[in-house]
Amino acid sequence: MTSPRFASQSAFLRARLSPEGYLGLHLTIGVLVLMVSALIFGLIAEDVATADSITVLDAQVSQWFHSRATPQFTRAVLFFTHLHSTPGILALSSLMAIYWLRSKAWDWLLTLVLTVPMGMLLNVLLKNIFQRARPVFELPLLTLNTYSFPSGHAAAATLFYGVLAAWFISRTTAWRWRTAIALAAAMMVALVGLSRIYLGIHYLSDVLAAIAASGCWLVFSLTAVETSRRRRRLRQLKA
Repeated sequence: MTSPRFASQSAFLRARLSPEGYLGLHLTIGVLVLMVSALIFGLIAEDVATADSITVLDAQVSQWFHSRATPQFTRAVLFFTHLHSTPGILALSSLMAIYWLRSKAWDWLLTLVLTVPMGMLLNVLLKNIFQRARPVFELPLLTLNTYSFPSGHAAAATLFYGVLAAWFISRTTAWRWRTAIALAAAMMVALVGLSRIYLGIHYLSDVLAAIAASGCWLVFSLTAVETSRRRRRLRQLKA
């Protein structure tokens, strides 16, 4: 039995852990994941800004990939990475937007608009804040003049596949399928990130930071829209 002294704290805790309500478990998990993602990004960004040990690992990983490049594999990687460029991700997002528009899935349409283009703009802002130069090789596979940190491709993939995975997960209750969907989305993001490292235009920390920062924005968007949806439904039930 809860002591009257801690009754209000106990009630608050139960409400935050309840799967019901618009300020329940989904919000608690969202805030926790957002905080962890922000912390990871902050730690990586600090190491990059101070040229700490992660930059040594960056150089080693980049050199390892570059030394193993082959013309045939490079062509395949270029096709894959261009598919996940800004135009590519926006085209894929537009197809999803059209589908949700026709289905009148307004909450998912709002989630997509809030997550993908806004998250990509956030990544551009971060690039201009840190202004990190891209890797340099004597015989580069690809050259770009823009900044390196965080990776725009990895960010866009995290945002797009994150929303797509969340939508598929919402349509099934079987945990084996939910796990498979989450793993598939994570694999696609990882492959996009690895393609950028292989091509020699991003460091490992660029990719990891992009995933962390975009994951933070993804969770914020999903949580905000879901909280709004639950609040709206609660008001309808009380009306």
